[in-house]
Amino acid sequence: QVQLVESGGGLVQPGGSLRLSCVASGGIFSIFSIRPMGWYRQAPGKQRELVAAVFSDKVPNYADSVKGRFTITRDNAKNTVYLRMSSLKPEDTAVYYCNANPPDGYWGQGTQVTVSS
Repeated sequence: QVQLVESGGGLVQPGGSLRLSCVASGGIFSIFSIRPMGWYRQAPGKQRELVAAVFSDKVPNYADSVKGRFTITRDNAKNTVYLRMSSLKPEDTAVYYCNANPPDGYWGQGTQVTVSS
């Protein structure tokens, strides 16, 4: 069955950095290399939003709010997608999820990122 396992979140001060990882397996991720992938986030009281997306052979896309600060990459040999986050702001506080783009119906548990002094 589908598994999405996110990790790497934590508490960081404004201006700090984190790197998130997500391992995807099963279902539509069985052939990971052909699957467009994205990182999403959901802040308290807000809808889940796509912040970064990567195809295998195209330039990644970013939400305007994270452009220039976040970098999405993937390692197809490891079925893993990464999100490098720098210059973090309090408004980046959210639970971060990975999924296909567009997303599959199943979501993992996510990883909490809290930006606070």
